[in-house]
Amino acid sequence: MSDHDQLLVIVDPVARRSDGESVRIAKDVLSARAEAKICLPDSPEEFTRALARRGSRHPVVLGDDRALLRTVTLLHRERELAEGALSLVPIGPPDALELAHALGVPRSTPAAARAVLDGAVRRLDLLVDDSDGVVLGDLCIPGVPALRTLAAPTSSVWGTCRSLVRTLVRPAPTALAVRTHRLRVEADGVLLADVDTPVEGVSVRSVAGTAEVTVHPAHPSPDDRPPDHQALARTLTVSGPDFRYRADGRVTGPVRRRTWTARAGAWGLMLPRESAGL
Repeated sequence: MSDHDQLLVIVDPVARRSDGESVRIAKDVLSARAEAKICLPDSPEEFTRALARRGSRHPVVLGDDRALLRTVTLLHRERELAEGALSLVPIGPPDALELAHALGVPRSTPAAARAVLDGAVRRLDLLVDDSDGVVLGDLCIPGVPALRTLAAPTSSVWGTCRSLVRTLVRPAPTALAVRTHRLRVEADGVLLADVDTPVEGVSVRSVAGTAEVTVHPAHPSPDDRPPDHQALARTLTVSGPDFRYRADGRVTGPVRRRTWTARAGAWGLMLPRESAGL
């Protein structure tokens, strides 16, 4: 990004209230080298209006994962995600910035602000559902509320989902109880699971423009676990009795049917050149 580029810097209200010093640092770094219009919305509605009126300015969001998700969702619904890219300067507690850091956004405020000015655009995949919702990171079905008292995070999306479920289920006297769910899971029309065979759950992540779908069968004990069923697909449909799903830290539902479609390189995020693969 050159010094002559114009920025629309939208400061999320939560970031402004929680860490005004980081907001000040980010604004100083950005304003020193670019023409930056600063917007301080006080509500989601004002946030939406500010983004809609950006014109040719490059949108820069100062906030957490929810602010990033809100921005991508709004641009997707306006069918403007393919036009250019956006930037994020992450501001908030660590557990509210896990998605941003997983995508490659620097952890420090000055480094993230410099990436807005000197970085490069990385095109990222997206999962879009049939209610026009978007998923930037991982998806797990069923979903349970986020708990802040969990132990250290596990190494996989399903490990995280399972640990969340098990905190809500009291262990049986002889073995850890595992909740099962009756779900019909179809990947590109291919049946991976049906309601007559209970499963522990389903996890999904974007891989090279497709959705990697893993069905985790119910099993009687950790020592006798059957193999997971896995597939790469462009579309995933899950149906069954009312279920919830967890995506990007938020729980949605209950629903009885939902279809997700993988879109390769659907949106662009400004990242440091090494994180963008340059």
